[in-house]
Amino acid sequence: MKVLDLRCTHGHTFEGWFASEEDFVDQQARHLITCPMCGDEVVSRLPSAPRLNLSTQRDAQTLARPAGAARGAGDAQQIHQQLQQLWLRAVRHVIANSEDVGERFAEEARRIHYQETPERNIHGVASPEEAAELIEEGIEVLPLPLPADFKDRLQ
Repeated sequence: MKVLDLRCTHGHTFEGWFASEEDFVDQQARHLITCPMCGDEVVSRLPSAPRLNLSTQRDAQTLARPAGAARGAGDAQQIHQQLQQLWLRAVRHVIANSEDVGERFAEEARRIHYQETPERNIHGVASPEEAAELIEEGIEVLPLPLPADFKDRLQ
């Protein structure tokens, strides 16, 4: 299994898992690889070093960098990538543990709030105006911005 670091033209970085280098090249040629953040089909491979999981190597790196030392650009990029992965994990969790009510989100949220239907976790689509009205009524909502075609690409 090959784990490759990838980036779309919008600068989103993510990992791709492939059976082999040839599998990656084949999928890329057929435009099957898309950015999970924005759906961009133009994806390039980033250079990556092999990762060795050696505790002595990690300990040596920790000792080599003094406490409070400034982080480099590579560290910032790694933190950015980790945040993207956490965001994707949170989105997957929300979608897996809630019912998609689509365009009926505001209506269904009100029905749940006013106990006209059983309480449950839902997600769907609401305009900014509808979300503001729900909040004014005391109904808790959390905006979760997703690209339009994101539902089909939770990889």
